[in-house]
Amino acid sequence: MTMMAAGRSGMRGFLSRLGAVNSRFGAWFNSITPKGLYPRSLLIIVMPMVLLQSVVAFVFMERHYNSVTRRLSAAVSQDIAAVVALYSAFPTEKDAAVLRRIAWQNLQLTVDVLPPDPLPAPSARPFFSILDGVLSRELSRRLKQPYWMDTVGRSDLLEVRIKMPNAVLRVFASRGLAYASNSHIFLLWMVGTSLVLLAVAILFLRNQIRPIVMLADAAEAFGKGRDVENFRPRGAREVRRAAVAFLEMKRRIERQIEQRTTMLAGVSHDMRTILTRFRLELAFLPEGPEVDALRKDVDELQGMLEAYLAFARGDPGEQSALTDMAQLIEDLRANAERSGAVARASFLGPPLVEVKADSLRRCIGNLVGNAVRYAKSLEISGTRDARWLIVNVDDDGPGIPAEKRDEVFRPFLRLDDARNQDAGGSGLGLSIARDIARAHGGDIILSDSPMGGLRATLRLPV
Repeated sequence: MTMMAAGRSGMRGFLSRLGAVNSRFGAWFNSITPKGLYPRSLLIIVMPMVLLQSVVAFVFMERHYNSVTRRLSAAVSQDIAAVVALYSAFPTEKDAAVLRRIAWQNLQLTVDVLPPDPLPAPSARPFFSILDGVLSRELSRRLKQPYWMDTVGRSDLLEVRIKMPNAVLRVFASRGLAYASNSHIFLLWMVGTSLVLLAVAILFLRNQIRPIVMLADAAEAFGKGRDVENFRPRGAREVRRAAVAFLEMKRRIERQIEQRTTMLAGVSHDMRTILTRFRLELAFLPEGPEVDALRKDVDELQGMLEAYLAFARGDPGEQSALTDMAQLIEDLRANAERSGAVARASFLGPPLVEVKADSLRRCIGNLVGNAVRYAKSLEISGTRDARWLIVNVDDDGPGIPAEKRDEVFRPFLRLDDARNQDAGGSGLGLSIARDIARAHGGDIILSDSPMGGLRATLRLPV
């Protein structure tokens, strides 16, 4: 039992190490592979094709090309050896002329008899020459005399010189006789057809990926509250199903928003009617502390009602448009100064951004309003680059503890112990601001400000 338990423990340890190695390999592989669907799909198509062609080319070069080259080189070496043997048997000048004619007519070899000079120095061999090595081995097997050969000097001929006792035989042979000269045609056909198939695959794959990209763009635009125009299901059956499901979801959400807006409009009308009657009744009452208190309560109830309705209503009808963010931030700075705060504003980068101007003004205005309510001075700074619009609102107020910065975005929540106890408000400012930011595809983050108070950072994709 102890040995079995030890075996199971060792197996679990091995499987655990194997899983860790697999996880590290998976993380490394994911880091080097492309992230997009289109390049990944191309990789799935290209890699097997390249691997298959590499295997086919290797098998062809190893089995066919090398084998044919060895056989052809052996045949040429035998012909050259036969010429050398005939010249050794008949070394006269008359016999040499007959030998040259026989070699050309029957063996397609050009034979010359040269003076008995020393053989040239060995020439440098080409790095990838299969012919050079194969032909050299075959000649060494069949020739007893010293020889010199050159396969580089002329593009279509190879030259062999054999040292004889009283002369030097120079033999020219066509390169096509010594190796398979049509192998490049096979490689060209293989590469050419692969390029054609790859181009067709890229074209079809691009047409299949385009509907997915369009669906993602439509979903992103709808998530940011933008109008989705001219979108219809297209592409493969699964992509069409996803597009139809998105359109159905879009219609349900728009219908729900429309019903909620209609209901809130009715509630707003009824509640405001009652508040108006309260105001009229208070106007006919004699002045006194009780009436002033009731009038103050009615005003506070009116403000709370407007805030609740604004929070619940959102911004269903506004469309995105190009907005000058530098001017918007400057207007908010001026409003903050009119409220009694010391405010500064700055903006870097291209100022025109496609957003819902009124909603974004309200979002940043809520952040600025909080800073005006709880601080003496503030700074509004904006930056825009190719991807993001970032707006920071810094103040020198009491700030918010780090552990409570997520809670303040909950509706109707006020951290009176962290802020001014006497300040008014319904606790919806930051909730409305974050809803607007997320409707644009961004978010709001709270952090410490360089001014000593709170920094509210609005981050939106552009």
